[in-house]
Amino acid sequence: MKTDLTGKVAVITGANGVICAEMTRALARSGAKVALLGRTYAKVEALASEIGENAFPVACDCVKKEDLLRAREEILNKFGKVDILINGVGGNHPSATTFNERAEDAEEGKKDFFGIDAEGFSFVFDTNLTSAFLATQVFAEPMLEKGGNIINISSMNAFRPLTKIPAYSAAKAALQNFTQWLAVHFAGKGIRANAIAPGFFVTAQNKDLLFDAEGNPTPRSGKILTATPMHRFGKVEELTGALLFLADDSASGFVTGTVLAVDGGFSAYSGV
Repeated sequence: MKTDLTGKVAVITGANGVICAEMTRALARSGAKVALLGRTYAKVEALASEIGENAFPVACDCVKKEDLLRAREEILNKFGKVDILINGVGGNHPSATTFNERAEDAEEGKKDFFGIDAEGFSFVFDTNLTSAFLATQVFAEPMLEKGGNIINISSMNAFRPLTKIPAYSAAKAALQNFTQWLAVHFAGKGIRANAIAPGFFVTAQNKDLLFDAEGNPTPRSGKILTATPMHRFGKVEELTGALLFLADDSASGFVTGTVLAVDGGFSAYSGV
């Protein structure tokens, strides 16, 4: 895509993740200045060094508003404005995961639904939803005068909850609802809010669920690929077209409150 984002400033939370790192590169290639937010400075600094002078790394824990406010001050001092916010912080945690897919399959000594603690459930919600809420509070404020663009990274779990990961599925569903709420709330201020819902992509977080120690697909991978009409996992670069479309006001200026699935047909397949 020939997207020109010259003069735009984008803030990306969770920038050092596999998906958001590729999105960051795509924005920079399109001319945007990019602020990379991540908890580990060394990781976002390495990515910024790869991208070049238009990238600015910022250490930030995105579930802490004081961190986000400090990051905003640094970014405004560096670039002077914020045009695009990508809420990319996300992920699951073992403390909010069940071993069994169904209650009747519970095994002695293996964590089932009743073994999930509230702290683990809340941690996953904070990671996926509270981080987006706080980052939007902080970075949408500078957009109020001239407009802007919010893009949340959702998941197929929001459409069809996957087994074993109830907190992650519920949090992503909440994020999609929140995206629609933001679209309505900010429409009169010229701020658009949309989401991208990736299907199944291999990342550092899920590779152990999808492949065994020898690199062979797990039974869970088999289920996923059977339910994906294109019968393969996505490539992270295949998300950048959706990103650039939503980021480009000339291409999607009348698009807000939308969740764009990039899933190889997973959300369209009923299984029969």
